[in-house]
Amino acid sequence: MTAMKIGLIGAGVISEQYLENLTKAKSVSVEMVSDLDVSRSEQRAKQYGIASFGTPEQLLARDDIELIVNLTIPKAHEQVTVAALKAGKHVWSEKPLALDKLAAGRIRQQAKQSGREVGCAPDTFLGPGIQTGLRLIREGRIGKVTGATTAFEVCGPESWHPNPDFLYAKGGGPIFDMGPYYLTALVCALGPVSQVVARSSQARDFGVVGSGPRQGEKFPIEVPTNVIALIDFSGGETAQSSFSFDTARPREGVLEIHGTEGSLVIPDPNMHYGSLQLFRIDTGSREPEEIECAGEVMQRGVGVIDMIHAIAQGKRPRADIELAAHVVEVMQALEEAATSGKNVKIESTTKSPELVDVGFNPWNSVGQ
Repeated sequence: MTAMKIGLIGAGVISEQYLENLTKAKSVSVEMVSDLDVSRSEQRAKQYGIASFGTPEQLLARDDIELIVNLTIPKAHEQVTVAALKAGKHVWSEKPLALDKLAAGRIRQQAKQSGREVGCAPDTFLGPGIQTGLRLIREGRIGKVTGATTAFEVCGPESWHPNPDFLYAKGGGPIFDMGPYYLTALVCALGPVSQVVARSSQARDFGVVGSGPRQGEKFPIEVPTNVIALIDFSGGETAQSSFSFDTARPREGVLEIHGTEGSLVIPDPNMHYGSLQLFRIDTGSREPEEIECAGEVMQRGVGVIDMIHAIAQGKRPRADIELAAHVVEVMQALEEAATSGKNVKIESTTKSPELVDVGFNPWNSVGQ
């Protein structure tokens, strides 16, 4: 297959990570960067040697662009994705897919009407770290899976992010910002979520920008910043999870899957790589077996490449709209459960994605 021509909408902080990788991939041709602030799109285009820059409207008007990478802030994800679909483009969206399940449904409906695919971050579960863990689970190395433990507990991102406001607005907070990584990994390992219960708190009403030209500026905090959750899965498994922007002692990247014969510590779901630890009940030892991950090292943007290969082969992307929409409903349910104190059932369902070929190199391959 020939390289697919793509364009980016949104030239903020995250665009650097995407462009650093996508501009090196053989199956991708990055043709244009766009942003409401054209000076930012010009800066990114020059930084990565991309021929064209401009506004989102100019990008969507181009007939040669087949796929849009939507890197806007969360509250704009639905609007931008739907506009791109109406323009006849496939879309890869940064997480979350949308702010609630109704918005996710509208995206799904437009994708069907337009006959185009939608994929969504995170794509970290495609990396060799989580993929190795999923293989070990499916091989029965921990027996029958019974549950999981995850934790993401840090001080908030305002200390390093120059524009952290959106991370504390609707569609942000530790649930919608970091939840997609942990929840996606859990769904891949344990299957779809059936119901949740949660409790939450909010330590502060305002945050303070800690770096950049806005340093010292206050901004409102509009969402819970500390959430403790119990998550039930359709197969009967249960996970306990914590998500916090209020913790002075960092504890992040915790992803543990438990089974009848052992427990597996999987690398940080916010990363694509890392080693694993396997604890077996039958060894009689508290020392784990160290297991290196197998497969090519991947970085942000690999989901775009996987999506391009899937489209060329007439398949659904692994990080497809159904997985992303299910995670959106789970996150919305967690916020609802934390507010109401009640169990909230999940209506949507999804399939665990196929495993990635260990020998697949996303940066050098141009597909079949």
